[in-house]
Amino acid sequence: MSRRLRILTWHVHGNYLYNLTQVPHDFYLVTDPERSAGRVGRVGALPWGPNVHEAPLERIEDMDFDVVLYQHRAGWEADRPRWLSTAQQALPRIYLEHDPPQQHPTNERHWVQDRGALLVHCTHFNALMWDAGETPARVIEHGVKPLIDVAYHGDQPRGLVVVNMLARRGRRLGADLYLELHEQLPLTLAGMGSETLPGGIGEVSQLELPRLMAAYRFFFHPVRYTSLGLALIEAMLVGQPIVGLATTELSSVIRSGDNGFIDNRPEALADAMSLLLREPGLAQHWGARGRALAQERFNIGRFVADWMQVFKEVTT
Repeated sequence: MSRRLRILTWHVHGNYLYNLTQVPHDFYLVTDPERSAGRVGRVGALPWGPNVHEAPLERIEDMDFDVVLYQHRAGWEADRPRWLSTAQQALPRIYLEHDPPQQHPTNERHWVQDRGALLVHCTHFNALMWDAGETPARVIEHGVKPLIDVAYHGDQPRGLVVVNMLARRGRRLGADLYLELHEQLPLTLAGMGSETLPGGIGEVSQLELPRLMAAYRFFFHPVRYTSLGLALIEAMLVGQPIVGLATTELSSVIRSGDNGFIDNRPEALADAMSLLLREPGLAQHWGARGRALAQERFNIGRFVADWMQVFKEVTT
């Protein structure tokens, strides 16, 4: 049995962090008095377990940890030299990279250049696109623990899009495609800041989102360039069929006409969504096939086992 580790980390992506903390170690989340970005600790509606603690910045240097798990550039470049002791900076260290490169899709070298660190990617696409340089790299695919148990029925003849701050994030996240297809099809947009766009209903609680997914006929993912969104995986686990672009990691997940539909032609996406609106039985079939794949590929047990192995490797 592996010893229980004390892991210092940052609250960057709440849903990912919740799934990560299903690993049976103790996690200490960096906080500051302002609860600024990345330093917010145990916040929100997520049911954090007793293994999730807070680590105030001013106390970190005097706390004992076994691993430091960095999750954003500010943590590595700013918090690390300022708030961690020399001994803490030398601890086993992992950088969890949530995104593909943002400056250039193929030629960007990752800012973590450290032979003693481990760079962990969420998708094989991300690992392919980043230049890791001298830093050893690994892929741990997403794993999701459903927050509530709901079953897809798709009675609402509309499509659901879930993207935070879509208007601000623009073409990369597919704002233009959403607006174009919203004029042709009944689409609802959920997420922070979504109320500023047509069809937007604002932010939906993480505990209520699965019920919304279960009611809507399909999940539309207009994102051009990203990692593999957790909301999309959550929709698959509910049994909601997916329609999206044939880009990034999604092209290895969805098989058109079997467990959803992906294409790079907006008109083909519109045709597929129209078909699902007309044929709820087909939506049920695609959704069930997608759910089976998600339960196999993105189950929380496999995810926990992968992280347990990585933590064991870096500490022994």
